[in-house]
Amino acid sequence: MMTPLEHLSRNGHLDKFFIDGQWVEPSGTAKGVVVNPSTEEVVARFPLGNSLDVDVAVAAARHAFAAWSRTTPEYRAGLLDRLQVMLEARGELMAQCLTLEMGAAIGYARSAQVPLAIAHVKAARDVLTAFPFVKQRGQTAITHEPIGVCALITPWNWPLYQITAKVSPALAAGCTVVLKPSELSPLNALLFAEAIEEAGFPAGVFNLVQGDGACVGASLASHPNVDMISITGSTRAGIAVAQAAAPTIKRVAQELGGKSPNVILPDADLDRAVSLGIAAAFRNLGQSCSAPTRMIVPRERLSEIEAIAKRVAAQIVVGDPLSEATTHGAIANRTQFDRIQTMIDVGISEGARLMIGGPGRAHDLNVGLYVKPTIFSDVRTHMRVAQEEVFGPVLCIIPYDTVEEAVTIANDTVYGLGAHVQGEDLEVVRDVASRIRSGQIHLNYPAWDPHAPFGGFKQSGNGREYGLEGMLEYLEVKSILGYF
Repeated sequence: MMTPLEHLSRNGHLDKFFIDGQWVEPSGTAKGVVVNPSTEEVVARFPLGNSLDVDVAVAAARHAFAAWSRTTPEYRAGLLDRLQVMLEARGELMAQCLTLEMGAAIGYARSAQVPLAIAHVKAARDVLTAFPFVKQRGQTAITHEPIGVCALITPWNWPLYQITAKVSPALAAGCTVVLKPSELSPLNALLFAEAIEEAGFPAGVFNLVQGDGACVGASLASHPNVDMISITGSTRAGIAVAQAAAPTIKRVAQELGGKSPNVILPDADLDRAVSLGIAAAFRNLGQSCSAPTRMIVPRERLSEIEAIAKRVAAQIVVGDPLSEATTHGAIANRTQFDRIQTMIDVGISEGARLMIGGPGRAHDLNVGLYVKPTIFSDVRTHMRVAQEEVFGPVLCIIPYDTVEEAVTIANDTVYGLGAHVQGEDLEVVRDVASRIRSGQIHLNYPAWDPHAPFGGFKQSGNGREYGLEGMLEYLEVKSILGYF
């Protein structure tokens, strides 16, 4: 099997954008680089777009919108079905690509990064086929119509997953899109564009422009012919996009940062609650905006919890992402690696008790962005490590004396994206969940649900993705009086 780079080079797509149904040359000469985080070597160079490329892509999307927005739900559902097939056919190529450009362990890329991304396509298709685009309210018709041209900005940590989570419902709704993937993980987006092309979507419905946030992202946010912009990224990036979008009064959807709590109630099965809590906090090496990196635990059971946490964390295998034995690969980029190292040092200087891990590369590896899974205990809620998003495998164990205090600690951040609650008494678990200010809450580690809406309270953003609510973000409501 060819490598992702060999595949893209053979097809001539590595140095192209996908605009108006064609693979086209960029207008400028600026280049970005793809760095393999496991070796820290540059493995590819790719073009960075500019405002001229954005203008061409937006014009193509605007032109295509007139016809695409009038297509039937059945037609769009059929194309989404074909897209799912094309992505499944590229599954192994996608997994290898994510391992190359963001350091994901190959087993995790195959079992999570790729299949969960594909699940968003199916979920959007299922929502579309059941959605009532016209409802009767007395003599008035309440209709839902596509908002228009949508600019979609996706991150580097779950790159393919976030592409499908945005593109699929937008296309299902009847919108046309311009995608700007992260310049730190651009290759999977090219493979996705190939799948779109082979699925047979009409020209201009989907467009891809590579580039950075300062140029391409800002151009899309401020563009007068873009009707909506959706961004997943840092709170800082979300603010910048909202400010750039404000003069044109376009809709802005933001899925931003998090510092998610995991409240373990006194009656919880500790072995299960703590073990799965470690796994959830450290999935994707903690590079998830909703990772539950604050484990809020009953003080009287702290020593038991620490022992379990230390044992489970010690079983994590950090190393070569291509090894089948590796559970956790490399941190996706140097900037994030340095950020994690800084925050580990901050935790130590603040007086948090280091239980396992710490600064430096994992296993004394000399090359590669490998971080030691790190757990702090006796963390107090005012500490920076308890307040700031580290975006790495760093867990804070915060003790509480009463359930009321646990709820207060859970809400004691500027974020409100995800949360977890563990306990045997489901009535108490539900009551605690109802008092946590968060857009999504998991009770006792349920199965992932691609139809469960996802988004944040407070500085974690606005709007929702996934499922029915995810498609509603891309629709306008029109009332037609006297229709019936």
